Amino acid sequence: MTPEQATFLLNEIYLPQIRNEHATTRRVIAAIPADQSAYRPSTKCMCALELAWHIVSAEQFFMNGIVAGKYERGDGAKPDALKTPEDILQWDQKHFDQTVSRLAGVPPNELIQPIDFFGFMTFPALQFAGLMCSHSVHHRGQLSSYLRPMGAKVPRIYGPSGDEPM
Repeated sequence: MTPEQATFLLNEIYLPQIRNEHATTRRVIAAIPADQSAYRPSTKCMCALELAWHIVSAEQFFMNGIVAGKYERGDGAKPDALKTPEDILQWDQKHFDQTVSRLAGVPPNELIQPIDFFGFMTFPALQFAGLMCSHSVHHRGQLSSYLRPMGAKVPRIYGPSGDEPM
């Protein structure tokens, strides 16, 4: 991949996809009833609030890694102050646009530089934007399946849901 191709992919494919998927993810998180946010379908699963945090914090992690040109382990722990889905949405609102702007400013030659992901895989930096989208969509699907058992309505995702028309 050339720097020019990477710039095209970032600006014309990945950034619009990141913004679009993120808006959908926010609708799913907003649908979590605060009084049911400890719901988990199994002891092997994260609870709804943990899963919502995992999604928004992982997006930050992936984008910041692309911007920095490297991935470093962090603790990933949810700040104690984030106790409700609304708290997570507010945290996300504060960080998302700023991080996307930084991602949009990565120089083309840095987008094609390989980044090691903890010895597990190495990809050109830009490819982690696609991985981030897949990761978010995967966990958003998981979270959306929690909603009806919690007594919540499922928002539209890629089309109307049983609860929300287009």
